[in-house]
Amino acid sequence: MSQKKEFFIEYDFQSSPQLLYQYLSTPSGLSEWFSDDVNYRGEKYTFFWGESEEYARVITKKQNEKIRFQWITGEEDEEKYFFEFKIQMDEITKGVSLIITDFSTEDEIDESKLLWDSLISDLKKVLGST
Repeated sequence: MSQKKEFFIEYDFQSSPQLLYQYLSTPSGLSEWFSDDVNYRGEKYTFFWGESEEYARVITKKQNEKIRFQWITGEEDEEKYFFEFKIQMDEITKGVSLIITDFSTEDEIDESKLLWDSLISDLKKVLGST
């Protein structure tokens, strides 16, 4: 299996950190932009896309600041990889940024970034943020 590489993407939002966090951490919020549907039980999320489903657990969260998910794949190296949403607010400008950390194989990083661009575009539409 190819080694996955960590990458970061940053997006600017016109939203409060509290509202943005709700769309990043709750099943109803995530199902508005990230996947078709989301179920949650304990710390385990089930994400549905059409006929397929994927499982993830929350491994870190801090209210209105960040949440980190780890895919439950059953693979030996699953604990190495995660995706994280981190919200930062500039104290001077009050601008809000969302920093996404994810992992992908070297040859798929550009595709992964395009997918995140599309997903975040959907999130901004839901939030009314441009």
